[in-house]
Amino acid sequence: MARVARLTRYPVKALSGEDVETVRVTAGGTLAGDREYKLVDANGDLVNGKRTPRVHDLATTYDRDAGTLTVETNAGETATLPLRDRPGEAAAWLGDVFGYDLAVERDTELGFVDRRSAGPSVISTATVETVADWFDDLTPESVRRRMRANVEVAGVPAFWEDRFVGADAPAFRAGDVRFEGVQPCGRCVVPERDPETGERDPGFRERFVERRRATLPDWVDESAFDHFYALMLIADVPDGSRGRTLSVGDEVVTEA
Repeated sequence: MARVARLTRYPVKALSGEDVETVRVTAGGTLAGDREYKLVDANGDLVNGKRTPRVHDLATTYDRDAGTLTVETNAGETATLPLRDRPGEAAAWLGDVFGYDLAVERDTELGFVDRRSAGPSVISTATVETVADWFDDLTPESVRRRMRANVEVAGVPAFWEDRFVGADAPAFRAGDVRFEGVQPCGRCVVPERDPETGERDPGFRERFVERRRATLPDWVDESAFDHFYALMLIADVPDGSRGRTLSVGDEVVTEA
């Protein structure tokens, strides 16, 4: 049976994810608590993995009840920061790590997802495992950390998520929540980096594109792809499914 195998949200954009058993879909169509906070510099520009590999120096855990972010650096320094109640104090500590002035911004309604007109990102467990097999030193968990999907679906073949984009593509339902495909997720520099060290893997992009093109299923609508450095589905949750709850174990079914 196809089912939701994992739900992951990222409390602070670009920092560590957290796996959850259930999550509410917001009125804006995103997962509640996903990318709820973001870090910006003095000019208001986003600080993320596309901009600096320093984000990989931090392992973070967000305590939603206390509103605190626990941070550990690769150097072993730790701190618990009052992210929700005293964001300026948290920003000052993080600014010392990044080397420039920062501010924390918060959006509880939609979150700071990259595509604010769309919703959660979706990938299959088989896709994660297949991509890990393309590289000698990657594991499925490493692929998950590189790709940063919200919803992982088990019990389906590799690249299952690709069937939901293109002309006449179907939709799917997970429990009571309907997902409609928007586009394949074009990737940035982040998947090319080791999530532990931030070091860039030489040849990653070229190897990825080569294998992605070679393993594209026959049923995929290639016209939906601008290029093949793409993995994961960007989906939309239509109005009728917003406000509902998504849970690990929910059955996943394809529908028109």
